Amino acid sequence: MRSLSCFGTTGISRRLSCNLTAIISAMNRLALVIFFVVILTALKASEDLKTTSFAGTPPAWSNASGKDQYGNWAELTVAGVTQRFRWVAPGTFMMGSSSAEKTVALQSGAAISSVNDETPHLVTLTKGYWLADSACTQGLWLAIVGVNPAAFKESLENPVEMVSRDDCEDFLGKLNAKIPGAKFRFPSEAEWEFACRAGTTTPYSFGETITPAQVNYDGNHPFGTGQKGLFRQKTVSVKSLPPNPWGLYEMHGNVWQWCSDWYGDYPSGAVSDPNGPPSGLGRVVRGGGRRNSAWHCRSASRSGSGPSYRNSSLGFRLAAQASP
Repeated sequence: MRSLSCFGTTGISRRLSCNLTAIISAMNRLALVIFFVVILTALKASEDLKTTSFAGTPPAWSNASGKDQYGNWAELTVAGVTQRFRWVAPGTFMMGSSSAEKTVALQSGAAISSVNDETPHLVTLTKGYWLADSACTQGLWLAIVGVNPAAFKESLENPVEMVSRDDCEDFLGKLNAKIPGAKFRFPSEAEWEFACRAGTTTPYSFGETITPAQVNYDGNHPFGTGQKGLFRQKTVSVKSLPPNPWGLYEMHGNVWQWCSDWYGDYPSGAVSDPNGPPSGLGRVVRGGGRRNSAWHCRSASRSGSGPSYRNSSLGFRLAAQASP
C-alpha cells in the first residue's frame, strides 16, 4: 500500500490553499460591499430622518411651517410676536470635551474646576424635538407676562434677561395655557448641546475658535489661536449674528440659557435620553454670555445656578416636544 505522500498531497494542499484564499478574498470583497451598502443606507436614513422624522405634519401650535436649507421649521405667533422653531431629529453624539480641548481651555484662562465637569460620553437622543431658533426675546416675554424685566431694553428683539428659572417656569405655564395643544418646555442639557454642536465635534459649531463677528462675548479673552476683538458689554438682537449649521442663532454667547436638568456629574458611560440627576442645588445653564471669556461659550461648557438667580446675562430658549 502506498503512503499518502505518494498521491501528491503537497499539490492537493496547494490547490486547496489557493481555493481557500480565493474564497476568503471573495468573501472579503462581498463583506466590503455589504459594509458600504449599510453605511450608505444609514446615511440616507439619517438624512431622511433629519427632514421627515416629525411625521410630515406641523405641530398643532404652529401658525406657519415649511422647509429651507437648514431643515424643517415651524412658527408660533402670539400677540403679533413670532418665534421660529427648528426640528431637531433624533441622533447620537459625543457630549462633553476632549482632553485636548480642556488643555486649550486651561491655556485660555479657564480654571481646572470649570472643565473637569465635561467628561466625554456618548449620548443618544431617541426622540426628535422642536427648538426655538433664538433665545426668547423681550417682545415674546412681554406678550405673555406683560412686563419686561430686561436690563438692556434697546430693542424688543434683544433676548430677555434678568429672568430666573422660576420666572421662566411661570412664563411656560402661561404660554402653555394660552396655546391649545402646546407643551413648551426647557430643553434638556443633552438636547441643548446636541443642537448647539449641530453635527460638529470642534469646541464651537463655527470651528476651533470664535470671533466677535460670530459670537457676543468678551473679545479681550479669546480661545486658543483666536485674536482679541470687540467687547460689546451688552446684549445684541437675536439673529443678528450668524447661525450654526442647523439654523440656530446665538447658541454661543449673548445670554446663558436655562436647561431642565439639575446640575451634576456626567455619567461615565453611554446613555440614552439623559435628564440629569434627580435633585441638586442648581439648574444647568449653557452657552456663555455677553461678558464672558470665549472658553465659557464652547459647546461643552456648562455651569449651574440656583432656580431663583437672575442676572443681565441669563435668559432661556424654548423647546417643544414633537406632536403625538
